[in-house]
Amino acid sequence: MKRSAVLAKIKRAAQERGLDFKVIGLSRHDAVRVGQTTRTLGRHSEMDDLTARKFFDQFADESGKGWWR
Repeated sequence: MKRSAVLAKIKRAAQERGLDFKVIGLSRHDAVRVGQTTRTLGRHSEMDDLTARKFFDQFADESGKGWWR
């Protein structure tokens, strides 16, 4: 899955739920903040589908369980 598609999906879900969405540039990764939850994401252009799914799972507290399906 493309990194840009992962970020777009998270951004769309955050906007639908009225949550803040922000990408913060760090030295080797980017921090993605949705509401009060912040997680890091590597700057690779492609990511494995399993990795993307696990990254989506990290925002389940803010967006609800299984929100990406």
